[in-house]
Amino acid sequence: MRSVRLRQWADGLTLMRAVLGLPLLIALMAGHAALAWWLLVLGGLSDAADGWLARRAGGGSSWGARLDPLTDKILISAALLWLAADHVLPLWAIWLLLARELLITGWRSGLSSGGPASSSAKAKTVLQFAALLLMLWPATWPWAAGLQSLGWWLFWPSLVLALWSAVGYARQA
Repeated sequence: MRSVRLRQWADGLTLMRAVLGLPLLIALMAGHAALAWWLLVLGGLSDAADGWLARRAGGGSSWGARLDPLTDKILISAALLWLAADHVLPLWAIWLLLARELLITGWRSGLSSGGPASSSAKAKTVLQFAALLLMLWPATWPWAAGLQSLGWWLFWPSLVLALWSAVGYARQA
């Protein structure tokens, strides 16, 4: 019974993360950078928490395994599209990354296990999340220019890792 409850909590956090993409985008559009930053942090923490809960339950639900990668992409895509619209990142890089994400996430979602993430894909996600947090660092907060610049530089290795991991997934398929 306990493992069922843990899986339900994990699935609930996954669903919450999917919903965070829209408020994140609205906050960015409305110029509420601090709120957007905290929403992104909340999304990242919910990703870590749902994974922890699923492991404690002895494995997540098949529904959660399929939905988790998709909800991550919704949240990350909202931030990436905003950064492209704001001319922080070039649109071609965002489209390349989003194409990779849609193809791999679609393939992984079709697997009953959700297709476990490769180590290079996990590293890409961590680096990409760090880059986004830094690029979205509110301009009114301390060290904004330096941290935003660092985020921009971290984005590029995350893009390379994304493409590298896509090659690995393509070999599996």
